[in-house]
Amino acid sequence: MEKVTLSDAFDSVEERWSPRLAGELNGQAVKLAKAEGEFVWHHHEDADELFFVASGRLRIELRDEQDVVLEASEFVIVPRGVEHRPVAEEQTELLLFEPTETRNTGNVESEETETALDRIE
Repeated sequence: MEKVTLSDAFDSVEERWSPRLAGELNGQAVKLAKAEGEFVWHHHEDADELFFVASGRLRIELRDEQDVVLEASEFVIVPRGVEHRPVAEEQTELLLFEPTETRNTGNVESEETETALDRIE
C-alpha cells in the first residue's frame, strides 16, 4: 500500500490541464491535475467522470444544462455522454476519478490530449 499526501502530490504537478496518475483501483484511475483557463468541449461516450476540487474553484460548463460551479471540497459526477467544458478562472487543484483508459479530452483530439499519463512519485 502506498499513502498519498495530496498537498505533496499537487506540488509535483506543474502543467495545467495535464493529469497525472495518483493511483488505480478496480479499473478506475485517481488522477490529479492543476487547471487554469478553459479546457476543450468534450464528452466521454462510455465513462462517467468525477471532478473533486481540492483547492480553488471550477465551473463545469454544460451545453444542455445550467453550469455547475464547484468550490474547494465539492465534487460533481458528469454522466457519460454529457458534453462539458471545465473552466478555472484561477489556479485550481483537481482530483479526477474515472476508468483508467479514459482520455482527458474524451471524444476530441486536440493539443491537450494526453495519451500516456505520468505517475506521481
